[in-house]
Amino acid sequence: MSELDDQINEHFAGLAVRKDLVASVKGNAVVPSYVLEYLLGQHCATDDPDTVEAGVERVRNILAAHFVHRNEAPLIKSNIEQKGRHKVIDKVTVELNEKLGFYEARFTNLGLKKVPVDTDYIKKHPKLLVGGVWSIVDVLYEVPENPKESPWSVDSLKPIQVSKFDFPSFVEARKQFSTDQWMGMLMQTIGFNPEMLSRRGMLLQLARLIPFCERNYNMIELGPKGTGKSHIYSEFSPHGILLSGGEVTAAKLFVSNTGGGKIGLVGHWDCICFDEFAGKDKRVDKNLVDIMKNYMANKTFSRGIESIGAEASMVFMGNTKKSVAYMLKHSHFFDQLPDKYIDSAFIDRIHAYLPGWEVSPIQSDLFTDGYGLIVDYLAEILRHLRSLDFSDQYQKYFDINSELTTRDRTAVQKTFAGLMKVLYPHQEATEEEIHEILNFAMECRKRVKDHILRLDDTFEAKQFIIEKNGGGEEVVNCPEELQYPELFKKGNSSAAPSADDAQDDQEPGGDASVSDTSKTDANDGKKAAEPEAGHIVIPENAKGFSYSKLFGNHLAGASKIVIRDPYIRTYWQARNCLELLQLINSQTPVGEEVAVHLVTQSDPVHCEKQDEHLLQLQETCEGSQVVFSYEYDASPNFHARNIITDHGWKITLDRGLDIFQKFDLGTLSLSGLSQEDRLQKGCEITFIREE
Repeated sequence: MSELDDQINEHFAGLAVRKDLVASVKGNAVVPSYVLEYLLGQHCATDDPDTVEAGVERVRNILAAHFVHRNEAPLIKSNIEQKGRHKVIDKVTVELNEKLGFYEARFTNLGLKKVPVDTDYIKKHPKLLVGGVWSIVDVLYEVPENPKESPWSVDSLKPIQVSKFDFPSFVEARKQFSTDQWMGMLMQTIGFNPEMLSRRGMLLQLARLIPFCERNYNMIELGPKGTGKSHIYSEFSPHGILLSGGEVTAAKLFVSNTGGGKIGLVGHWDCICFDEFAGKDKRVDKNLVDIMKNYMANKTFSRGIESIGAEASMVFMGNTKKSVAYMLKHSHFFDQLPDKYIDSAFIDRIHAYLPGWEVSPIQSDLFTDGYGLIVDYLAEILRHLRSLDFSDQYQKYFDINSELTTRDRTAVQKTFAGLMKVLYPHQEATEEEIHEILNFAMECRKRVKDHILRLDDTFEAKQFIIEKNGGGEEVVNCPEELQYPELFKKGNSSAAPSADDAQDDQEPGGDASVSDTSKTDANDGKKAAEPEAGHIVIPENAKGFSYSKLFGNHLAGASKIVIRDPYIRTYWQARNCLELLQLINSQTPVGEEVAVHLVTQSDPVHCEKQDEHLLQLQETCEGSQVVFSYEYDASPNFHARNIITDHGWKITLDRGLDIFQKFDLGTLSLSGLSQEDRLQKGCEITFIREE
C-alpha cells in the first residue's frame, strides 16, 4: 500500500476499501457499488494479498448464497417455507403500522410486505425508516395460529451499508490529512488515481459532489464524450438518481395532479441528474421548463392551489459537439441544449457551469487500485453536511463585489460552500485555500453569465471581482476567456476589459494562444511572423497550444539546437521529444540538416527503458533532416530546462517539454495526433534574445 493508503486505513478503519476489487466481485448481481464496497471493507481491509484473496472469495460466496434476484424470489420464498429460515441480502424498508402499533418491513427484491420487525432494529438503524437499507436478514417462516398474522418474521438483521455514522469523528479524521492528501483520498474514493490528475482536474471532479452536500443547487456540465460526467451520479450515492435520456415529465419530476397528488422525484431524492441533457432533437414540454424555472429559483412548485417545497439539487449533463473556440466564435456554451431550455431566465437559475472540456477522458490508467472510503459512508457525510451553512467562510479574508446581482452572489456562495464542505469540513482552510475555491466558484458562475449575455442583451454585464479585506481587488476570468481573448470579445461585446490585459501578458510577440494567420508553419506557403522576445503563461487545462505555435518560429533557421531537460525518461516524455524533433524536421528546408542535442538525466529506476527510448529516437531520425544525439548529465544541480539555438534564441521552459496532460494514444484519437487538442499543464515560457 502507498503512504496515502496506510493513512486512509489508519484513520478510517473499517470504512475503507480497495477500489479495484468491486468489479471482480460484482458478477451479475444487481447490487449497488456502495453495498459491495461495504462488504469488501469488512473482509478485505488489509494489504496482505492472501487475506485479500480470501476476503474477495468470501464476498463472492456471500452474494452467491444470499443475494436475491427478483426473478428468483418465488424460488427463494419456497426454500424458506420448506427449511423454515434462510439468510437473504435485500433492501429492507420499514414503516410504522399506526393502527396496530408495531413496525413492518418490506423487502424490495424478495417481494415480502408487512413483515413484523423488532423495534430494537429501528433504534439501532434509523435509516431503515428513511429510504431503506441493504441488509443481510435471517428470514423465518412459520404458519401462525391466527391466520391474520404474517407467517414471515425477521430473526436477525445486519445492515451491509452505512446505517449510522459519527460526524465529529469524521471531522477529527479530516484534521489528520493535509489538503493534498485529502484531495487524493477523495479521488481514490471516487475511484480515480490522483497522480493522473492535476489539482484543477481534481477540483473539477470534486465539484460534482456539491449537489449532494448543498440543498437546491443547480449545476450544468457540458463537454465531450467519455469524460465520466455521469459516473458520480449513477453509482456513488443512494440519495441521487440518474435520469437517462434527459426527457422527463412534470408529473414524474414534481407532482401528478391526476395521480392523487403524489409528489414526484424532487420530494424523494437529494440530487437529480439529467443525463444526456443536450440534444436539439429532444422533445421538451414548455410547461415543464416553466415549473423548473420556478422550482430552481424559489425551491417550491405548485400542486393545484398548494405550494410545495423540496430540497433536491438538479444537475444537467450533456455532450457538446463543437469546440470551445467554435462556440465562442459562432454561438454560446448552451448552444447544444434543446431550444426550449435556451431561455435566459432558465439559464440564470443555474449556479455553476463546469467546463466539461477540461475534464480528463476516462482511460484505464485513470482508475485506482488504492484505498478509498466506502462511498456510502461519504454519501451519508455529504448528506449530513446539507444541513450546515458554510457560505460565509470566505468573509474573514475576502468579499464579493457588491455590483453583482443577488442571484450571482447566491450562486457563488453556494458553489463556494459546497467545495468548503467537501474539502474543509473541519472549517480550517488557509487564506490561500479559500481564495482558490472562491475564485473557482466565481469562475463557474461567470461562465453562466457570460453566455447569457450572448443570448439576451437585456442582462447587464458585470465584472466578477474578489475584494481583499486588507485592500486590493482581483478580477476573475474564465480560462477560455484568457485562452481565446479575441473570440471571447467577438461574441460578447460587454466582455471584461481584463481579457485584454491577459492577452498582453500572454504575448511573446503575437498572440500565441489563438490561431494567427501571420504565424504559420515555415512550409505552408505563407510568410511566418518574425519571432520576438517575451513571456507566455499557459493556463492549466487549456487547449489550443502546440510546440509549433509556441516556439516553431523561434527554432526556424537554426542549424544547431540544444535541449536541456532532466526529465526525458518515460515513454510519454520521449514522445514529447519526438514531436519536437518532428516539428524541427518539418520546417527544415530540403537539403539542410539541423543537429539536435539532448542533455537529460538518467532514470535511476528505469534506466534501461530510458536508454531504449532515446536510442529509438536516434534511430528514427536517421535519414531525416534532423541529426539527433543525447547525453546524460549527472550533476545534482541540473534543474533548469531550456532550448538554446545557434542563431540567438534561448527559450526557458519551467516544465520542460512536458506541457501536456496524459492523453489517449489510440489509433483513432485526435489528441494523439494533434497537440492542440490536448489538455495543457499550467506552465510559463520565456523567450530571450541572446546576442
